Amino acid sequence: MDAFKSLLSGVTSKAHSQPSYMIYRNADSNQTEMSQVEMKMAEQEAEDNEVSITHDMVALVTRKPQDRRRAMIYLILIALLIFTLAFLFGYLATGSCPSCVAPHAEYLVVSDEPDQSMKKTILYWADLKLMFQKYLTSEEQLGKTIKRVSRINHPAGSDEINSLAYEMMTSFNKYKLDHTWADSHYVPLQFPNRTNPNSLQFIDRSGAIHEEVTIEDPDVYCPYSATGSATGGLVYANYGDKEDFQLLQDQGLSPKGQLVIVKVGKINFAEKVANAEAFGATGVLIYPDPSDFLLDVQGQRLPRSTAIYGHVHMGTGDPFTPGFPSFNHTQFPPIESSGLPKILAQPISANAAMKLLSALSGPLAPLEWRTPYRLGSNFTDPRKQVRLQVNNYKSSVIINNIFGCLEGQVEPDHYIVIGAQRDSWGPGAAKSGVGSAILLELARTFVALVKNGFHLRRSLLFVSWDAGEFGSVGATEWLEGYLTMLHLKAAAYISLDNAILGDETLLAKTSPLLKSLIENVIRQVDSPKRSGQSIYDQVVPQGAKWENHVIRPLSVDSGAFAFTAFGGVPAVEFSFTEGAQTYPFLNTKLDTYERLNQMVQGRLPAVAKSLAEVVGLLAMRLTHDRLLPLDYSCYSEVVLQHIVRFNEFTSELKSRSLTLHWMYSARGDYTRAANKLKNDIYSSDERSEKLNRMYNVRIMRVEFYFLSQYVSATDSPFRHILHGKGQHTLAALLEHLTLLRTDPTSFNESLFRKQLALVTWTLQGAANALSGDVWNIDNNL
Repeated sequence: MDAFKSLLSGVTSKAHSQPSYMIYRNADSNQTEMSQVEMKMAEQEAEDNEVSITHDMVALVTRKPQDRRRAMIYLILIALLIFTLAFLFGYLATGSCPSCVAPHAEYLVVSDEPDQSMKKTILYWADLKLMFQKYLTSEEQLGKTIKRVSRINHPAGSDEINSLAYEMMTSFNKYKLDHTWADSHYVPLQFPNRTNPNSLQFIDRSGAIHEEVTIEDPDVYCPYSATGSATGGLVYANYGDKEDFQLLQDQGLSPKGQLVIVKVGKINFAEKVANAEAFGATGVLIYPDPSDFLLDVQGQRLPRSTAIYGHVHMGTGDPFTPGFPSFNHTQFPPIESSGLPKILAQPISANAAMKLLSALSGPLAPLEWRTPYRLGSNFTDPRKQVRLQVNNYKSSVIINNIFGCLEGQVEPDHYIVIGAQRDSWGPGAAKSGVGSAILLELARTFVALVKNGFHLRRSLLFVSWDAGEFGSVGATEWLEGYLTMLHLKAAAYISLDNAILGDETLLAKTSPLLKSLIENVIRQVDSPKRSGQSIYDQVVPQGAKWENHVIRPLSVDSGAFAFTAFGGVPAVEFSFTEGAQTYPFLNTKLDTYERLNQMVQGRLPAVAKSLAEVVGLLAMRLTHDRLLPLDYSCYSEVVLQHIVRFNEFTSELKSRSLTLHWMYSARGDYTRAANKLKNDIYSSDERSEKLNRMYNVRIMRVEFYFLSQYVSATDSPFRHILHGKGQHTLAALLEHLTLLRTDPTSFNESLFRKQLALVTWTLQGAANALSGDVWNIDNNL
């Protein structure tokens, strides 16, 4: 009996030595300070009763045999009760543990609801997607915002664009984002001179004006064109790409010292002018050819009297402060971007172009150009020449980027950025209206999600950029101003520029890191055009490779380009298009809500909502997944696709004692580092936030690893060896290598050795960085 008493006493004392606590939260959604927490010992209240019951039981046991039997029954019943309660407690605790959910399930733990419910819930991805779709319902509001933004012209530096900036800030504040602010820069922009407009004339050999060639709209110009006058013959150069100019030269028709006339399309304005300058031309006229702007299915056509606007800076940002930001207090050195043209450029209408082309003499254009025009450079009247006068002027203006932020709960210092151009040279329904409307709608939707239980793991930034018409100036200046911190904090960027140009197919200009995630998302979003199909089903023919129909490389005229090529941040820009048919009114004063809505058969708000859902689900995955869903291993295949093209030059390289062995070795090291990281992640504890953060830091910096550390950001701002521009890129290395066959005398072996070394060491550096710690790097002699 003494032993039994001792046992019961031991159990009781042990229970008393491990008290449990009950926690009550006083949730108040209207207060920002931390909720008060009350704790009290639950066992302490019943301590005396419990001890007394135990003593009564002991007393019963020590009495009569019948009392002893009754006591044993009570003890058995109490033991069963305790066992049952313990089992239920264990079951409920296991059910609420995220690690005990099915191993491949996607979930999100959501905090207390405003109704002060004390039970945590789990949102699976399907539930989260439905919640997002529930709050993304405002097609009507999307339409109203597009109309409001595109009601009048709103170029950078104007009162209209500043008024829109105020509206964006007001909306962000109304939605109650965690933080809102403006980021201002002082930039010199080029504008048309209305008192002395640009002109185009036929003149005779003495310089006397023979005939004026009308430029119908003096407001249409090419920002960053050189100014002055250029006189000479005229050469027709098709679309103005390198192959077109090379074909002209092969036919003995050099544009050197002449003006050239090229069609809109295929490549951007800046590339056309850069190519013309490289082949010695003194000026470029750019026109929309009627054969490229046929009637669309809705009967819309670009009028022959309309010219198309476009800047000619072969780069992004302020070209007068390349590589560093345009803050007012910066003492600017007297340098300019190497992408600024030194020749004249001017858009003209189809009417003006036909007057020039019909007067040309010389051989007919090549059959593959599919055009009836002659090449020039002379005119049918040998006394004629053409003269272009460009009188644009430069003026410093303040531009304002508007920011709103929802702060993350676990990794608040890691950002997912969604941005849209706000300014437009014309009304800009497609150029800036749709993007701005989607940006506001996404901000409103994510605020609603957060208020109703969705916890962002990472911070989400919504940005309205200024001066996008001049080459993503606002976005690039922000990148330049905060690059030292952004490459450590920005995990991804999503651009909403030119979001709706049709509704037939979806294109994604993107970094390879985001390809897998894009495929996953477009399979889950309904087509805005075909009922019962996803966007993936609509745009990808059955059995075809989806990448060929959706994925496009980042181009310098994309709003996402600077983030990847300059900042080392994986980026994507989505755009619904009309397939082969171009939206004819982009970058004109005819880019209105009515015309764009007619282009998509009156369903503009619905198409905008579909794109908003694509971007929203992409952002949701990037902000809530424990591990960033970026496919870092893809660069192994991407690099291989590039360097395998070098194999055909093996004999030429060998004859010069050159080898590509070390470049292949660097690529192999990267592949091994990616596989090791994948295995480390697979075998680690997914509940360890310390490990998750360590892995995420390595994953989010992969793009940055491919920026060449061996070139100056001011001389070569686009340092990415795959997506950038300059002698340090893989594309430049291959182009130089092809000279061994096309023009051996131009091959510079010393320069090639330097290029090869820079590319190889950038690849090796990416492999080393992905490996993690220095002791994980295999660099044996």
